[in-house]
Amino acid sequence: MHPILGRELYFVKEHVGVFKAANNYDIYDPDNKQMLMTCREKNLSGFTKVLRFTDYKRMTPFCVEIHTTEGQKVLTVKRGVAFFISTVEVFDENDKLIGKFKQKFWSIGGKFDVLDANERPLCTLKGKWTSWDFSFERDGLVLGHVSKKWAGMGKELFTSADNYMLQIDRKVAADNPVRLLILGAVMCIDMVLKE
Repeated sequence: MHPILGRELYFVKEHVGVFKAANNYDIYDPDNKQMLMTCREKNLSGFTKVLRFTDYKRMTPFCVEIHTTEGQKVLTVKRGVAFFISTVEVFDENDKLIGKFKQKFWSIGGKFDVLDANERPLCTLKGKWTSWDFSFERDGLVLGHVSKKWAGMGKELFTSADNYMLQIDRKVAADNPVRLLILGAVMCIDMVLKE
């Protein structure tokens, strides 16, 4: 696992675009504003690009690769075509499956079971219906938290860009694979629930 995942705070900024098919993000250190990682959705098929501008956008497949600014792969987040509920897979830098997010069918605010590669439960990702806040919870403990940061009313109204603050609790060890899943969750939340 890459050492860059040992941090506690990340600011995730979606690229601004009025008409954009691909979802791209940059991840920054919120203290010094230094870019840490890039997240790019590459190789979209023409058919997927067309569907991204329709009501079927939430159903389209995606594959987002996260790299350091030096170009080292950190993880990949992907999903196939989804009809009612989504299963999103997270892979490490060697394309080994680390875990999955399985969307709950009936949930207010959004809820996912977070599973390891063998589909054993690790924690739950829960959203609040009153806000853009999501937390990773296990046995009453919060392992991480994702919240939407507003970039300004005009920007939010006329573009599809969202910004998120990700906090990973210091109790989660720097080499714990759950950190990969928590980072991957930002793309999962944005592309499955918020698009």
